[in-house]
Amino acid sequence: MPEQPRLIKKYPNRRLYDTKTSAYITLSDVKDLVLYRESFNVLDAKSGEDITRTILLQIILEEEAGGMPLFTTDLLSQMIRFYGHAMQGMLGKYLETNIKSFIEFQKKLQEQSQQLYGESSSQMQSDMWSQFMNFQGPAMQTMMTTYMEQSRNMLHQMQDQIKTQARSLFTAIPLPGFPSDSTKQVQKEVEK
Repeated sequence: MPEQPRLIKKYPNRRLYDTKTSAYITLSDVKDLVLYRESFNVLDAKSGEDITRTILLQIILEEEAGGMPLFTTDLLSQMIRFYGHAMQGMLGKYLETNIKSFIEFQKKLQEQSQQLYGESSSQMQSDMWSQFMNFQGPAMQTMMTTYMEQSRNMLHQMQDQIKTQARSLFTAIPLPGFPSDSTKQVQKEVEK
């Protein structure tokens, strides 16, 4: 039987209580749970609502404010524009898929380095990854930029196709206040 996720309760005084250790914890402790891949849920102690996403977003906010930000202002602006947009669900799935692909790529590189250099300490692997990124960083950046550009173009093409399909669907249906195809053709003839 799989182990139940660790339960953390958030109290109105903003304190987080870990029911497994019977102790109060901080956001930093929750971040460590994420880093150690430990499954957990955060519930509001008063309402019982699952607020795990909110806590994870707080951790991301602290990380973004604290050092080298992962997200540029332009990227964050673009993401905000997708909220409420018809493509919102697709963008979330797209980002999730690409992050999983990047993680798989990183895992394969680590496995290959272990095969080449044998079992080594995690510090050595971290140093090797840093060296690899120093040498290959610009090339990988170019590759990722090209990949993201292609993905963005593909997303725009999908949006254009959806718009075209929607127009063709709705032009066949006469709507009050909007000219139908036959009315448009007459208007074009008159304009000639």
